[in-house]
Amino acid sequence: MTAAKVKASIHQVVDAYKSKLLRYPEDIFQTTPPISGWSYSEVYSHIFDSSLLSIIAFAHAANGKGENKPTHFMVKLILLLGALPPAKKYKVPKRLAERVKKISKTEALDFILEFEKTLDDNYPLLAHAKANSKTKHPRLGYLNAKQWLRFIEIHLKHHLKQLERIEKSF
Repeated sequence: MTAAKVKASIHQVVDAYKSKLLRYPEDIFQTTPPISGWSYSEVYSHIFDSSLLSIIAFAHAANGKGENKPTHFMVKLILLLGALPPAKKYKVPKRLAERVKKISKTEALDFILEFEKTLDDNYPLLAHAKANSKTKHPRLGYLNAKQWLRFIEIHLKHHLKQLERIEKSF
């Protein structure tokens, strides 16, 4: 898949997040769901905070500030297939879990808009990115700029499925 198609897909998935956000009543948005785990609010906090952090890693790699390290075969397979392997529940790295908080719908929308602008502002860096300049993902290891972009898409889609599980629980 080309980087342009990945970027278009990311915007399409983000549009789905916006659409869902408009449907959630504020009190339900903040409520821990019957299945326990994160509320809608916490999912939005996590996904757009971590996506912004991923864009920073993307930019570092694209600007040649990364390292020439290998990307594991399994990670390449995840990026090729476009999905995280099936698991009951993934454990969020501690430093990212500590950043998750309950936010309002307005804050969630602001987060989304900040993410979209940051993505669009940094995307042109990809044109000059070197494939061997990689920055470290906390779970997947070293990714180059194009791989970071693909990871952002995969991660956004993964948490969209989480929102659907929360919806079914209410």
